[in-house]
Amino acid sequence: MSSGKSPTPSWPLEKESSPPTSPSRRWGKRLQDIGMQNSDDARRKYRQLLFSTCPTLGDYISGVILFHETLYQKHDDGTPFPEMLKQRGIIPGIKVDTGVVPLFGSNDECTTQGLDDLGKRCAQYKKDGCHFAKWRCVLKIGKHTPSYQSLIENANVLARYASICQANRIVPIVEPEILPDGEHDLTTCQKVTETVLAFVYKALYDHNIYLEGTLLKPNMVTSGAQSPCKAPPEEVARATVEAFQRRVPCAVPGVTFLSGGQSEEEATVNLNAMNLHPGKRPWALTFSYGRALQASVLKAWAGKDENIKLAQDELLKRAKANSEACQGKYVAGSCQSYAGDAGLYVKNHAY
Repeated sequence: MSSGKSPTPSWPLEKESSPPTSPSRRWGKRLQDIGMQNSDDARRKYRQLLFSTCPTLGDYISGVILFHETLYQKHDDGTPFPEMLKQRGIIPGIKVDTGVVPLFGSNDECTTQGLDDLGKRCAQYKKDGCHFAKWRCVLKIGKHTPSYQSLIENANVLARYASICQANRIVPIVEPEILPDGEHDLTTCQKVTETVLAFVYKALYDHNIYLEGTLLKPNMVTSGAQSPCKAPPEEVARATVEAFQRRVPCAVPGVTFLSGGQSEEEATVNLNAMNLHPGKRPWALTFSYGRALQASVLKAWAGKDENIKLAQDELLKRAKANSEACQGKYVAGSCQSYAGDAGLYVKNHAY
């Protein structure tokens, strides 16, 4: 998965879960914030806005993570959304986990469900045009977390998911997300990130996963959301790249970062700093942003048809900025947008 200017990026457009979980749960507040009712058609209209952005969007974004609902929706003219993406040179992917659930016996930790019928669903999604998938596991930094139980459980779930995907000729995006919640400092986050990645890649090895046919979607190493000391971009870059050098095999072709509640501008600047870091980086460091790619789009659109072009321009602008960041060429502050500096942190972010 690659594009002319941004290697191996993927783009999560919405976070609703595949059936049986309700697809509209996550969108309630987002649409309410712009004065829209959270309906099937409202969500379809928003995705139509995104997917009908000018064909040059494919110069900056090479993959889009769809969800079950989105995969089978169509443009007003009857064109299926996956076909619209293909026309722009963008590869359709699919979110296949069915949500985070409590991990019994743990200290308020969790695991992710959806393995039972995953093989059958992957086979169908492959037939329907999806060539990669993503599965999110969530870990928390606390006094006694992540626990050994959580580390083992989530690593094995990710490995089993990856195995099922590869058996169905689908590229798995492996997403062990460490939530930013807490007052921890940068060093603590780096240590936990290294530990989580060590467990994940041990499990992938044990399950005979072909690493060249995977992507990693991790958190950046940052200070906790409630920490009084916020690390600057250069320190975020150093700690993140250092953690990956120690734990991510060079066979992995790409690291597609999640934004983790950072503002649009912050996520772009931190990605740019990583691609300027002088250390060895054998993997492509790129983006798989949801909130940090769409906040300005939603604000500009405001649910009004007359604002569609304005919203599409916001999407194109931020996508180009992130593409530049993948090359270490983004100039901080050069992308002025509707919600560029707005905080996007959500406590205990689960979907």
